Amino acid sequence: MSKPPQPSSIGSSLLEGVQAMDAGAWQRLVELYAPVIYGWCRQSAVQPHDAADVVQEVFRAVLTGVGQFRRDRPGESFRGWLWTITRNKIRDHARRRQRRPAAAGGSDAAEQLQQLPEPPPPAPTSRESDGLVHRALTLIRAEFEEPTWRAFWQATVDGRPAAEIARELGMSKGAVRQAKYRVLRRLREELAGLG
Repeated sequence: MSKPPQPSSIGSSLLEGVQAMDAGAWQRLVELYAPVIYGWCRQSAVQPHDAADVVQEVFRAVLTGVGQFRRDRPGESFRGWLWTITRNKIRDHARRRQRRPAAAGGSDAAEQLQQLPEPPPPAPTSRESDGLVHRALTLIRAEFEEPTWRAFWQATVDGRPAAEIARELGMSKGAVRQAKYRVLRRLREELAGLG
């Protein structure tokens, strides 16, 4: 049996909750995307301690601009919009570093970064996508009773047959399939609009 969804997810996607300034939705967004943004910073040669600062700057920009974010044109995505903000914040960071005395080689790296062309958002790596899904699953886990979660996990992640899971958990095969469907549907809702 499923627990009631959290208020931030009732009848709306995570993105809608973020746009409505729902604190729970914001927390979920940060938990899902902070590691992705940090990874983009590190791929752009931003040092770890600076990458954490850039991540904060990105979320500050998202806070002020998310109300205007729209998916009006084909191919637009929240992830692409987030990449654009991140890329701009990485460039801002590089410009600030150029104005400060830097260690040997620091200004050369910053100058090279400024010369980079406008790339499209990086394609999600399987590791990045897996991490995002894993974090989303962790966030929605508490919404489901233990037998529902175990049936979902064993059917989806472990790839076990429904009949085997049903015998082990004392459920019908239909209940196992329903558990898998309900958790996957909730996962899609959690990630809706953020692709």
